[in-house]
Amino acid sequence: MRHASVLIWLAAGWVGFALLPWYGLEDGITRTPVRSWLGDEAGTGLVQALLHGRWWLLPLAASLLAPFLALRRERDDPRMALVLVVAGAAGMAWLAIQGFALTHRGWNWNWLGAILGPTSQRQFGMGWGAALTATSLLFLATTGLARRGAMRGDEFITGAIGLVVATVALFVFWPVIEVLFEAAIAPGGGYGIAPLAERLSTRTIWGLGCLMGERSCGVLWNSVLLASIVGVTTTALGLAFALLAHRTAFPAKPLLKLVAVLPVITPPFVIGLAIILLFGRNGAVTLSLESAFGIPPTRWIYGLPGLVLVQTLAFAPIAFMVLLGVVQGVSPSMEEAAQTLRASRWRVFTTVTLPLIRPGLANSFLIGFVESLADFGNPLVLAGNFNVLSTQIFFAIVGAQSDPGRAAALSMVLLVVCLGAFFLQSVWLGKRAYTTVSGKGDGGVHAELPVAARWAIYLTAVPWMAFTLVVYAMIVVGGFVENFGRDNSFTLKHYVVTFGIEWGQHGIVWAGRAWNSLFTTLQLSALAAPLTAGIGLLTAYLLTRQTFGGKQAFEFTTMLSFAIPGTVVGVSYIVAFNVPPLELTGTGIILVICFVFRNMPVAIRSGIATLSQIDRSLDECSLTLRHGSFATLRRVVLPLLRPAIVAAMVYSFVRAITSVSAVVFLVSAEYNLATAYIVNRVEVSEYGVAIAYSSALVVIMAVGVALIQLAVGERRLGRRAPAASILREASA
Repeated sequence: MRHASVLIWLAAGWVGFALLPWYGLEDGITRTPVRSWLGDEAGTGLVQALLHGRWWLLPLAASLLAPFLALRRERDDPRMALVLVVAGAAGMAWLAIQGFALTHRGWNWNWLGAILGPTSQRQFGMGWGAALTATSLLFLATTGLARRGAMRGDEFITGAIGLVVATVALFVFWPVIEVLFEAAIAPGGGYGIAPLAERLSTRTIWGLGCLMGERSCGVLWNSVLLASIVGVTTTALGLAFALLAHRTAFPAKPLLKLVAVLPVITPPFVIGLAIILLFGRNGAVTLSLESAFGIPPTRWIYGLPGLVLVQTLAFAPIAFMVLLGVVQGVSPSMEEAAQTLRASRWRVFTTVTLPLIRPGLANSFLIGFVESLADFGNPLVLAGNFNVLSTQIFFAIVGAQSDPGRAAALSMVLLVVCLGAFFLQSVWLGKRAYTTVSGKGDGGVHAELPVAARWAIYLTAVPWMAFTLVVYAMIVVGGFVENFGRDNSFTLKHYVVTFGIEWGQHGIVWAGRAWNSLFTTLQLSALAAPLTAGIGLLTAYLLTRQTFGGKQAFEFTTMLSFAIPGTVVGVSYIVAFNVPPLELTGTGIILVICFVFRNMPVAIRSGIATLSQIDRSLDECSLTLRHGSFATLRRVVLPLLRPAIVAAMVYSFVRAITSVSAVVFLVSAEYNLATAYIVNRVEVSEYGVAIAYSSALVVIMAVGVALIQLAVGERRLGRRAPAASILREASA
């Protein structure tokens, strides 16, 4: 049919407007009887407009009726396309305006009340009916744009850009703007430049007292110094692990991959606690050194050294996951060509291999840099007097001072720092091409690493593996002792209290106190992981393969939720989604949304790093064979993106489970999460229970990571599975 896509979206729009509840339901759509959908609270949009006096919803019906009037026209008729664009755009604009104009308190804008007078009508947060209607209007507009020639008339690409832009604007840009407006709020109410300037010009941010003998500098310089060091150390370790796993004959590669990802599947503050148990004043290593060599205990672990150690341990696995796919994608034939020209192993490694993985190095450094800036769990435990932006933002929000304006101002500073890192990364990469995966068969063998590089890799990665195992041994032991450091007698009571199972009158009873939070966490994390990978890799594909206006600004916007500390993300979601038009706080949906858009930047950066190695001619060949862009993405590009898919899904799954700061304000009695439960146990000094729960999470997430890798599989290049065969498969 010539208008099949239009009819699909019109049908979806009418289902949302005429058949589903328009407003959010307190008991959820599945637990609300269908017969109540004619009522005032659970009525559909059409019912609300016709039976309950909410006449302002009727223009949406006009937007859904207008395209029917143009269905007789040809598919390429510009008037048909214009009707779709106008109907879709006007419908979305009106949906947003009416949602903000009238809330559960009446008029939201005083000037509107002055014109129209007081009203007894109220409007609550939008529900599934409004969401489906908005989605259909969005895709009607993007379909019209495609038929007017946008993105070469490709409806899938235009719709994908519209979907990503709309969701990022709604769930990233809008909450951030809402909370940043707090920085300009005057003490007496209203907004002004003076309060913003006062908050941004304080000595605590810009002070350089450390250069004059004082204890520390401003939080900006402390944060940049820490993030820069961590960015370098995590990238170096990630590269060492990736080369050790893919370019050496290291016999314990399964153990290497397990140890490399262990820190990322652990709540960050637990690693900090383990480091204190090792190197604190009463730590095992500290006491051993004092006993053996008479070295007095100190507090060296608190401050910059301890933060570098813990954050490197926590974030190096992310760099490893990003760089592993990039290292695998280096073409063996290019290295063989250099050897044929009598280049030494060292010259091949430095002039061929390293330059080809430059996108991966840049992206892993950027991720490590931003992760360090956004981390607050580890600084909360180990920062001491070394203040950083994330902890200052946290204390500004939840501390005794309770100054959201100051927290917002510090967040603006943090955004500027991340923007600078993003710009420097773009300058370093330049406009060079890094393509290594093309449609030609590539059957070469990777060049052997130079001896010096191989020794450097072994001396870096192997000791770090041993150190990681020691840290996790401390975590495991802590769950089986009565009180670590004071009473080291063996006990199982922490696991019994946490995960006890009993047999009751009606069968199994999940008696442990942590079961509810664990089941909720696994359910929401399993739902968020594929959504994060899907939207993240789709965004990476659009950024690397398509050209459209504002692409650079859009790419930076996708990093906003990653650049801001999780605490601010959580608070911004409360500010934006606690009142109409979207009331999501207290639901599982807001947690999934937070997980998806908080972790999406890693999927984007991993996808960009991998796609930069895949020749565009593969896409072009598939399109030449008359396959659409969706079929090309699904059958040609996705099989080559398996390393990025694994990295995105693994990262999003484990970060959803281990997230603390972003969700601590969003959990509720019904939707409590594992990390929130662990934090509560730490607050009441039940360290054994907290460590026992964390140990169980490590095992559960390790199993989850293995299942994800097994389900996605590995990308295979070379004679065993040349990329050209994928094209032949696509044309079959």
